[in-house]
Amino acid sequence: MAGKPIILILGKLPPPIIGPAIATNIILNSSLKEEFKLVHFDTRINAEVATMGKWSLGKLFKSFELYRKYKAVIKKEQPDLILVPISQTTMGFVKDAPFIRIGSKYAKVIVQLRGSNFKNWLATASSFTNGFVKKALSRCVGVIVLGNNLKYLFEAYFDTEKIFVVPNGGDYELQTKTEEGLTVLYLANFLASKSFDDVLKALVILKEKGITNFKMNAAGAWDDEDFKQKCLAIIADNKLENVTLLPPQSGKAKMQLFADADMFVFCPKMPEGHPWVIVEAMANGLPVIATDQGAIIESVKDGENGFIVPQESPQIIAEKLEKLIVSKELRRRFSEESKNLYLSNFTEEKMVLNLSKVFNNVLKK
Repeated sequence: MAGKPIILILGKLPPPIIGPAIATNIILNSSLKEEFKLVHFDTRINAEVATMGKWSLGKLFKSFELYRKYKAVIKKEQPDLILVPISQTTMGFVKDAPFIRIGSKYAKVIVQLRGSNFKNWLATASSFTNGFVKKALSRCVGVIVLGNNLKYLFEAYFDTEKIFVVPNGGDYELQTKTEEGLTVLYLANFLASKSFDDVLKALVILKEKGITNFKMNAAGAWDDEDFKQKCLAIIADNKLENVTLLPPQSGKAKMQLFADADMFVFCPKMPEGHPWVIVEAMANGLPVIATDQGAIIESVKDGENGFIVPQESPQIIAEKLEKLIVSKELRRRFSEESKNLYLSNFTEEKMVLNLSKVFNNVLKK
């Protein structure tokens, strides 16, 4: 290979502000540029969270146009390796498969899953879909997952040495706390799968116990009007005056929310990958209350830098919040451990190093 190896990176860029788009943006602007020539191909079709996963004739035509442009980029750039993020839904994977098929004719293709629902999806899918997925993955030289406990998802498709682990990692411009008093932070899109309603129910339980000496900031985008009204009703009916709802935040404004927080809560009830908000919370030294979804437990160590709670458990969320609210020493200890775990495992440098090892491993083979 003459000069730097050429890596074609497929992926969405914000907006909308979602994990995979954040990851693509970080990778493209990382020090990987010094070792490889990174070429980006934007696969974004949806500009809003609310339109994701919804079929339309317009999207179909946009997809065909994307494949045409993709092939042209490959012929022009002649990449050595192509990184293709894959979906874990039938409609999503059907849209991803042509990127694999077209790319594999010209270069090595490695896929990446930024979730953990892959096996659950295929368990309920048809035999035809399973065969289609198996054939598509057979064209690839390997797969990247977000945590060691997610490697099992691809054991039926790749040898162990072809299943690579690259946790999310990022560097942040941390801000200084400007608000007084205790603040709980929820920062994720307001989806039913993220269980924001359970967090609100936990606040109701705390209020009934007379624990109101804190505020909650919650920022994100809504994708379902019924769920939005359900959450707003919980706030209104229970007079949760200590809750402030904010639109999606990014950049310095987002980091200010983390800086002003004393603890972070994110308790999804559906499979996750390695949520960026967890990494950001740890970078800011926050104790974290979360559920055991995806690779979360590889970041949040129960009783060390936060608490792992069962899904759909407002009562237990309330209990753990109460522990953190009443104990300054517990918050301090968890905060220190969150920061240490972040610095050891989840910085941009760590993610870049892991990706570099994967790329070099695959290219040598």
